[in-house]
Amino acid sequence: MKAKNQRLTLVLAATGALVAAALLAMSALKDQASYFYTPGDAARDHVALGQQVRLGGMVEKGSLHREADGVTISFRVTDGAASVAARYTGIVPDLFREGSGVVAEGRFTAPGQFVADTILAKHDERYMPPQVAGSMHEAKSLKP
Repeated sequence: MKAKNQRLTLVLAATGALVAAALLAMSALKDQASYFYTPGDAARDHVALGQQVRLGGMVEKGSLHREADGVTISFRVTDGAASVAARYTGIVPDLFREGSGVVAEGRFTAPGQFVADTILAKHDERYMPPQVAGSMHEAKSLKP
């Protein structure tokens, strides 16, 4: 075999190995990723029950209720087009309140029912995750 053909074979083999490694890495990370859904996205994409996801949006005004045990809360997360009932047991961040942005990590237990394991605080009063801001802007532009 000529030196030129050996180099070409080596380059092709190295490229194939890199592509295979990238595909293996992506398939391994697919199950580990925590996807971000708005309530409208979750309804449209039919998120699997029990799948760990992030749900983001705004805490609907008038929907925040505290249970008698003092640590369990229920509220609704909305993106302007759809809303999801959420429940969380634990101490919420100081900045968590009605009308504010929220990102909750947890699972859907039934369609439209979300149980959060973690509530993430926003940074300041104007902060909203870019995905939530974009989807809320789209929802407002779709309303007549």
